[in-house]
Parts: sequence; structure tokens; C-alpha cells
Amino acid sequence: MNTTKKIRLLIMDCDGVLSDGKIIYTEDNRESKTFSVLDGLGIKLLQFTDIETAVITGRTSQALARRCNDLQIKHLYQGVRDKVAAVMKILDKLSLNWEDIAYIGDDWNDYTVMMKAGLAGAPEQAPGEIKQIADFVSERKGGDGAVREFIEYILKREGIFEEVVENLLNHFNDFEASQ
Repeated sequence: MNTTKKIRLLIMDCDGVLSDGKIIYTEDNRESKTFSVLDGLGIKLLQFTDIETAVITGRTSQALARRCNDLQIKHLYQGVRDKVAAVMKILDKLSLNWEDIAYIGDDWNDYTVMMKAGLAGAPEQAPGEIKQIADFVSERKGGDGAVREFIEYILKREGIFEEVVENLLNHFNDFEASQ
């Protein structure tokens, strides 16, 4: 894995990465997931950079679609059997290469993409074999801030963490001043 090229796209799995991997079925056949506000703010940090975001998942969930909409994640691919093919579509659309992407996944269905990505991350609860191929392993579990940790790692690696945080804080101050 090439870790020297600038990251231009962060791709995330959902279950076990953006969520804790638990799926709750309600009596009325609805599906429920929980997401971390820590991860959400991390994704917001990326909006002050030129790093795009995407989610590729094997399942289909209205809750995930809403979360991606709330966080302004433009590239959402659900019900995906072949994650490599989905990544190729995004790379083609954005004129990027595998070295340009960071990918965070937690299990065997993420393995091939993690092996091809310029930078691979995994949450704390991922199986040992998945953590071994990751360039970064979070101290946090999926759905509990693992994505945020990976984002901060990327921003620090790129040398822009402090600048991005300052821009976010200025954004919050501007918002409060306008209220």
C-alpha cells in the first residue's frame, strides 16, 4: 500500500464502521442503526478539505441514506456485492486512482478494497487478519468514533489537521454570530 500520495477520497463501510454493526428490527419491520456524532463531526472536518467522502455497503438502509444526506456524503452505494467494482465507478467518476483513496472497513468483505487502497483503516473490533492489512487501526470500535480517529490520522498525516480544525471553529463562530 502506498502511503505517500495525497488522499483525495475517504470511502467507508457502514455496518461495523459507521455503525456498531448491530441491526435492530422493530415490530413494524423497520430497521434501526445508531451512528456516532464523533464520526459525524470528523466527516464535517473533511468538508473543509478537498477530500471527498463515500460509503459503500452490502446492505440497504434508509437510516444510512438519511445519515449520508445529513452529512452531505454525495457518494452512497448500497446493496453492493462487488465493492471493488463500486470503488472503480467512483474512481472513474472523480478521475482518481486507487492510491488516492483511504478506505476503512471491518471484515472480509472489505479485504480486497483495503488491499488496493492507498491507505487502509480498520476499527478496533475488526478480526485480527483485517487489522494486519490495515495501515491504521483505531483504538475505538465501529460506531463509536473509529471513523473520526481515522479522519484525524489522515489530516495529521497530510499536515493539515490544525488548519482544518481552525476552519471548523471559525465556521461555528460565524454561525453563532449570525443567530
